[in-house]
Amino acid sequence: MLHGRAEITDTTLTEKNIREKILNDIQQNLDKKNKVLDSTIVKLDGRVGKLDSVIKLTGNPRERIDKLVERVQILEEKQKAVEQNEINVYEANYQSALINLVSMDREIKPLILFHATKDFFNTLTETGNPENYEGFRSGFDKFKVYIEKVKEHNATQKEVGEIVQATGNITFGVPLVGAYSQLLFSGMADYVNSIGHNKRDLKKEAEKMFAITTALSQFTTDKSLVENEWDGITQSLEEMQVYYDTALNRNLRMLSMDRCEITLGFTRQSDASKRYEYLTMLRRKAAGYVLEMKKQDPKNWKENIYCQLMDVQSIKVKYGDITYHIKHHIDKYTKLIERYKSNKQIGDHVTVLDEKLEQLRSTFDDAFEPAQYVHAATQMYKVM
Repeated sequence: MLHGRAEITDTTLTEKNIREKILNDIQQNLDKKNKVLDSTIVKLDGRVGKLDSVIKLTGNPRERIDKLVERVQILEEKQKAVEQNEINVYEANYQSALINLVSMDREIKPLILFHATKDFFNTLTETGNPENYEGFRSGFDKFKVYIEKVKEHNATQKEVGEIVQATGNITFGVPLVGAYSQLLFSGMADYVNSIGHNKRDLKKEAEKMFAITTALSQFTTDKSLVENEWDGITQSLEEMQVYYDTALNRNLRMLSMDRCEITLGFTRQSDASKRYEYLTMLRRKAAGYVLEMKKQDPKNWKENIYCQLMDVQSIKVKYGDITYHIKHHIDKYTKLIERYKSNKQIGDHVTVLDEKLEQLRSTFDDAFEPAQYVHAATQMYKVM
């Protein structure tokens, strides 16, 4: 029977809370068993002590033999209790491993989607789009008119014109960074210099366009250095996903289960109480598997289970390390914003990123705790 069911809801019980509740159930069950075994061993030790006193004092050979036989029987009982303790610990550890492994299925996906679904990254992209800046579009349109006029006798403007014509607009190809950016800047500089001082408004507009372009070029360069790190994070996530899927599928085969069962019963289950019940069922299956292995292979039953424990722990540590790298990645955007938010041309747009970055960081910190996650992973098993 599930106690306190009314309290287990999606609004009051997060994924972490569900996992921790199950793990606490496992710990309480182990503590209860240990208490019984400890009491049994203490009583057996007391009986052995009394027998030792009798054996030491008795002068009756028959009684001495009987007491020695009884002593051996008690020691055998104690050995069984010690072995049962070992089984209990392996049961609890494998239960913990399986619960952590299955729970991660609902933790990894949000992490993979984290970068793609957050408003900050969308706004960051828009910040690098020159067409979002007042004064750029009108200046750039007139720059294109200028290119058409002079391109027949100006090689630089002809090349710039070909790039603009091929891409249609500056957002999708006229380069703010890279090899072609210098060509663009050279063309813009020629355009600005070609405007006479008597055309003050036109020159001011052209200078504004040029200033926005050069500022965004440097911003985009620095932004790309930060964003390129995400490629490495993405690769690490993909590698961990493969490692995770392999471990999960292997453990499900060991339990004669199918991945679809996990998907329907846990991963896609929206009812928190039902997810808790499902994990409770898995916990019982894990304990049953340990007992079955002990029965089938009394000598080597621990080896395979131990390997699963180490694999799951390794995955948990990898996951924690990746979340740490993402946290560090987010922090780098703070430095990027600080560097450019006072820029005369693009500072107002960059400043808007500040609030969105804070929301992003808050969302991440609420969902992921890298240091605590790794710490918990290194201490997730009980020792005998």
